[in-house]
Amino acid sequence: MSSSAREAILAAAKRTAQARGYGGLNFRDLADDVGIKAASIYHHFPSKADLGTAVARRYWEDTAAQLEAMLAETADPLRCLRRYPEMFRKALENDNRMCLCSFMSAEFDDLPDEVKQEVQTFADVNVAWLSKLLVAAGLANSRKSQQRARAIFAAVAGAQLIARSRSDISLYDTTIDNYRAAGLLPK
Repeated sequence: MSSSAREAILAAAKRTAQARGYGGLNFRDLADDVGIKAASIYHHFPSKADLGTAVARRYWEDTAAQLEAMLAETADPLRCLRRYPEMFRKALENDNRMCLCSFMSAEFDDLPDEVKQEVQTFADVNVAWLSKLLVAAGLANSRKSQQRARAIFAAVAGAQLIARSRSDISLYDTTIDNYRAAGLLPK
């Protein structure tokens, strides 16, 4: 089985997990989505835990690359902090999906340990990036930056959750605007 089939499986699993979480990952449905036999998925992912781990890892790796690309585009940390919510908004724009790791965080008690680790790494990557930029922008000192970064990460993920529950992306935008007005996010 080719690496392109593996990539197709990961892409389908990502879409599914963003819409239905880890609990929604089903090899038969994924096989139908990709156009292969369900047994073929086991060639690359011997278990659902292996698939969940791979898709969550890929998700945080892709997110880390997007964050670094945003920073490379503009060296202005304040502008990057302003743009940060756009990443979460894109999931909502894609058929009212959610951040994959936020969705999986809601299922945390039911996740295999190896999937839990990848979900936590996603949060760690986001908080570290935000913390670094808060310091660089002069919005927080190094002692307080991680606390504020966690608050921003949780708030943006929460805004996404509220908007998704109403299928209303304008609710996300309004909530983010309110975070800016309150001073959590830079204007």
